[in-house]
Amino acid sequence: MVKDIDFKTYLKNYPDDNGCYGKYGGCYITPELKEAFDEISNAYHTICKSAKFINELRRIRKEFQGRPTPVYHCDNLSKAIGGAQIYLKREDLNHTGAHKLNHCMGEGLLAKYLGKKKLIAETGAGQHGVAIATAAAYFGLECEIHMGEVDVLKQAPNVARMKVLGAKIVVVKEGARTLKEAVDSAFAAYLKDYKDAIYCIGSVVGPHPFPMMVRDFQAIIGIEAKEQFKEMTGELPDHVVACVGGGSNSMGMFAAFLEEPVNIVGVEPLGRGTKSGDHAASITFGSEGIMHGFNSIMLKDENGDPDAVYSVASGLDYPSVGPEHAFLHDTGRVKYDTILDEEAIDAFFKLARYEGIIPAVESSHAVAYAIKLAKQIKHGSILVCLSGRGDKDIDYIIEKYGDKYIK
Repeated sequence: MVKDIDFKTYLKNYPDDNGCYGKYGGCYITPELKEAFDEISNAYHTICKSAKFINELRRIRKEFQGRPTPVYHCDNLSKAIGGAQIYLKREDLNHTGAHKLNHCMGEGLLAKYLGKKKLIAETGAGQHGVAIATAAAYFGLECEIHMGEVDVLKQAPNVARMKVLGAKIVVVKEGARTLKEAVDSAFAAYLKDYKDAIYCIGSVVGPHPFPMMVRDFQAIIGIEAKEQFKEMTGELPDHVVACVGGGSNSMGMFAAFLEEPVNIVGVEPLGRGTKSGDHAASITFGSEGIMHGFNSIMLKDENGDPDAVYSVASGLDYPSVGPEHAFLHDTGRVKYDTILDEEAIDAFFKLARYEGIIPAVESSHAVAYAIKLAKQIKHGSILVCLSGRGDKDIDYIIEKYGDKYIK
């Protein structure tokens, strides 16, 4: 357990100059790529303090993304559960349907500053892919998106959206053909083209400075939510909840609340159960290890390599987690728990039918946890980051679960 952390000054002190959150984080890459990542880091540290950059990003968020997104009280769902009151931070109403555009527009603006011509990215659920393709179109850049074959089939609507936006889709057919392999492929492509391109990592993972950059760009979620919740209720929420795969939506939500007297919970995907290969709950079942250029908590096989993972949510099936999440787990400031596939799917339909909101399956994990928690605590308030909408999941959900839920 890491002790004596002053969360009033936490965001100024972490990461350190080496890009580390305690023992996690860092930049474990080849010397050739190190030069490219140093260029990105230096540029970001320059423009993040630039009034011109900040004002341009604010304008984009307001006029293009449609921010701020609202906080919404789930009155019907809360009454049906009979416990605590559930609120949603509606990132599903952000342009492109998820939180991902928050950092993609920032990364696109950074690419323009660096004079790059192309954005390279990986995607699992396709939300990051759609967002980066949108940013590329907005800034007039080329776009190349790497996606596992399994996810291409599961997330056909988002694949179509990426193509309409002008992106080139690289279908990854190696290994498990999901998010980890998409990241491997994108890294390889970036290594060949880093002088003209920038790799826009889709979460708070990867080598420094990306965990920090993505957190900073996503922090608008929590900043808005805290102010909005206070305006609605006159107080802070008792609990703040978000799903965790790599951890971008959750880190964005949590950052503003770390210094406040609220309980914070990150929800990992337990998939089909606790058996190796049946889940992607990295913090719950993993151990320290280096993957994709950063040190964190990861799921390992008997050889110490990244283990096979699974989740009904394509955006959560990653065998590691952002280094800052690993650190916050060690400090005890954030609790990490799990939700099964079946619980997430049940929450997917409950939110749709009680509130008229169809959530992303990723976000449904956080909603499911909030429903369980509301029943347990009986009173109080729970603020959930609804990280995305479920348009992308509809066909897959109906095909797999329609017999049970649709009459």
